[in-house]
Amino acid sequence: MEFVVEEGKRVHEECSTLILPALSIGNVGQLAVDLLVSSTAGERVGYLDDLNLLPCVGNDAYGPLPCGDLALPLEVYESSSTAITLAQQRSPVAKGMMIKFAENIAEFAASSGKKDVIVLSSLDFQRLHNLDLSRGPQVYYLSNAESDGRDDRCERLGFGRLREYDSEGRCWKYLSSVFEENSKDELSFPSEDELEDMDYYPSLPFAALFSAFKARGLKVTCLLCYCSEGDNIPDAFLLAEAASKLMGLSPDKFHGEEGGKWRIPYSWKSMYGAPPDMSMF
Repeated sequence: MEFVVEEGKRVHEECSTLILPALSIGNVGQLAVDLLVSSTAGERVGYLDDLNLLPCVGNDAYGPLPCGDLALPLEVYESSSTAITLAQQRSPVAKGMMIKFAENIAEFAASSGKKDVIVLSSLDFQRLHNLDLSRGPQVYYLSNAESDGRDDRCERLGFGRLREYDSEGRCWKYLSSVFEENSKDELSFPSEDELEDMDYYPSLPFAALFSAFKARGLKVTCLLCYCSEGDNIPDAFLLAEAASKLMGLSPDKFHGEEGGKWRIPYSWKSMYGAPPDMSMF
């Protein structure tokens, strides 16, 4: 993986927290990063070139006018006012290359002086067995602060620990052994036909990223929400707000349209096409 700094731009060392998505159902992590980039007035400082990502190209997602800036598969933004770095992933990882991709981006984070990493992702709503409607939408987390995934700060913020995490589970142990240089365990990940219900969570991209950052000695927190495919904008707001709380940021100080709060990315305006012709009804 090569980090290419854009001409005339420089990287700010004080942006020591990295936020990035892990691709999953509904693309919620990517939408949340879009919202954070737009609302914190993040500036693109470069991009990451990785052979494990499928190629893609598109229009600028944040500018109101077509100025000729192209969106690339993996871009790096910085918000110096909030001291955060945001990596936006716009294309999926090639099949079978998630481990290598996670290893590469963990190396980038470590070598560029990042100290904290926040991974935003989503989980299949059908996997949620204990639904508590009285609490409304719930944010779940997984942290390497303690061996069981618990983090006191996340608990104080009201996030629910991902109880399905089991560091001794076969797939979680496999991920740890892959990224730890001195591991002597010779484990293998089960094939698709051998996967069981308990293997669902460690089979997702966020799990590989979590294990890779953890192996590099970085503080990593995954923020997760359960959702279904469809209009996932509310889920994106949920994760973006959770990330802001975890960093101690107030959306009131963001660069929204009405004196703070959230700024909707321009690319969202055409996300679901034009509204229906009401004369039909």
